Amino acid sequence: MSTVATLPGAPSAHRGLSYWMERVVKELEHVRKDPAADPVHDLRVAIRRCRSVAAVIQEVDPDPAWRQMRLVPRKLFRRLGALRDSQVMDEWVKQLAASDDPLRAKLQAAFAANEPDLRQRALRAVEKFDGKSWSRLERKLRKRARLVPCSSLAAQCLAVERFEEAKELHTRAQRTDKPKPWHELRIGLKRLRYTVESLLPEQYALWSDNLKRLQDLLGEVHDLDVLAATVKEIASHDTTDVQNTWEETLRRERSQRIETYRQLTLGKTSLWNDWRHGLPQGKRLALASMARLRATARATDTRPRRTVQISRISIAIFDALRRAHAAPAFNEHAMRRVLRAAARLHGVGADDGGKSPQKAALRFLRELPLPPSWTFEEWELLGRAVRYHRGPEPTTDSGHFSRISEDQQKNVQALAGVLRLARALRKCDVDTSEGMRAEKSADAVILHVPGLVDSVETAARLAAAKHLLDIYIAKPIILKPAPKQDNVVALFREFQEHRQVTASAAASD
Repeated sequence: MSTVATLPGAPSAHRGLSYWMERVVKELEHVRKDPAADPVHDLRVAIRRCRSVAAVIQEVDPDPAWRQMRLVPRKLFRRLGALRDSQVMDEWVKQLAASDDPLRAKLQAAFAANEPDLRQRALRAVEKFDGKSWSRLERKLRKRARLVPCSSLAAQCLAVERFEEAKELHTRAQRTDKPKPWHELRIGLKRLRYTVESLLPEQYALWSDNLKRLQDLLGEVHDLDVLAATVKEIASHDTTDVQNTWEETLRRERSQRIETYRQLTLGKTSLWNDWRHGLPQGKRLALASMARLRATARATDTRPRRTVQISRISIAIFDALRRAHAAPAFNEHAMRRVLRAAARLHGVGADDGGKSPQKAALRFLRELPLPPSWTFEEWELLGRAVRYHRGPEPTTDSGHFSRISEDQQKNVQALAGVLRLARALRKCDVDTSEGMRAEKSADAVILHVPGLVDSVETAARLAAAKHLLDIYIAKPIILKPAPKQDNVVALFREFQEHRQVTASAAASD
């Protein structure tokens, strides 16, 4: 007996957050009129979809409205859940036991005695539901949901994350027959299903039947576990034979569903394999991860134009130093990828309002889920580069920086140093990165910067900004003005650079 049903007028896969938030309001009216099994279930499904989408996008967008949207219906959802469980248990008892079963009457009497109170609690929660706040949130979140467009690379990345979470829960559940891991798997699969439904409609059209089938099976396993606990409590004074008969029936029904689930999800024909093949892998997964980080940057950055300028100048500095073989860090493709992400995310703590927005940015980044295809070490390097891209330079004498390895310190100095210099160049009215080049000599690294104006004020600003990079390279960087290139030369150089970076990425993969 499935606890997963399709709402009246089943929605097509492309219906997103606004549809479900509006659906909650409509289903509320149905429950007010009659809190029967189907209206209660339909309202819970609508709420669950809203909360699932909010949980996913909240990982990209830290706007507090997402958390508020999840909190507003929480009490209502729980009260409806208690009523729904009672209704579902009653249906299972009717299905599993004969009408003359001695325990059936006792179970149904217990359910009937509890249901009026559960109905009243649910109806009170319905009446107290803050519809005005819900409508305001819908209007705001409708716009913020556009940060992750349907079928975009960022949407694919979020789906991969939900897939990996659910697959890990699947692996854990296979090791035991205990109820808790199977219940957690059921929740994980629901999150995956609702994420794909909301963000990847094309994949959902292909996967919906199998996702729903597995969700139904796991839902029934959970129902049987809840009923087993209920039977154990209510039948404590019945004869051993009656209890043994019920326990055996519930074990048999549960085992059948778990076996069916395993047949569908184990081996070469596993549904998990089909779903994974339909999600990005390899280079495309790396692109999807970067798109996810860009979405976070768009959500948190109040000065996106400035960030884009600094990002372009940062990459130009990095590539110029790489071509000049200025230092080992600039020859690593992974370092370039971390710099790109750090440059996009360096403004996340700018408006924190605290004494150290850089520390706030580091805390924020550490709270984000690790993007697919990234290692923990790379993510920590990104966070530290953002942490030290401005303000006092990191010191090896004390603090967190002093406790990391020397290699890690050097990598932080390299990337944070590039960001510091890029920020200073933008403040010096350098508005282009085309034609930037570096030359390495025995005594210094000369960086030719197009559009740089040679003045005392500029020299003083750049001297402070490049100091961390000087420390890493162990040579002074001398910045000199360079003429802007004409468009044809710039385009050709950009094309050549793109080919080199692509080849380097392919080699590293």
